[in-house]
Amino acid sequence: MTTTFSITDIPALDDRSLRADLEALLEDAVNSGASVGYHAPLAPHWKRAFWDGVAGLLTGGAHRLLVARGPEGELLGSVQLSLCTKPNGAHRAEVQKLLVFTRCRRSGVARRLMEALEETARGLGRSLLVLDTLKDDSGEPFYEATGWHWAGRIPGYTVEADGAFHDTVLFYKTL
Repeated sequence: MTTTFSITDIPALDDRSLRADLEALLEDAVNSGASVGYHAPLAPHWKRAFWDGVAGLLTGGAHRLLVARGPEGELLGSVQLSLCTKPNGAHRAEVQKLLVFTRCRRSGVARRLMEALEETARGLGRSLLVLDTLKDDSGEPFYEATGWHWAGRIPGYTVEADGAFHDTVLFYKTL
């Protein structure tokens, strides 16, 4: 698996090729069971609508998108940072949608994306990050292993593909 890759902060989603790659990334994540708001199989309109939403958030300036690319420029993964815009929250941000292609998992891509995201947050004056993940999902031990602190559990937060309600776990990290 690729161990050489770069992380880029994407200011706008106007590159059609990147947009197609991001849609494929979301589809891969959903079809492999990731709890990112959608159920498999992911319909094409959901892929477009999701990234249209992200594109709109990027133009507002309070949202960041980081992507990891391999040595040939191929997309490996992405993560988002949503900056709190309220006066009492100018020190915090929320991590959203850490996505890594299944073929690239366990190769350091997610860890490097999170490190770059934390550095981006620091550069923007953010000192507190929060995120949520599905209880008992692979994300939970990953976040614990990378220095995140368990903050609590919300029962029945999502309805997963099995039709059952599932809990989510909240994490935070002080930078």
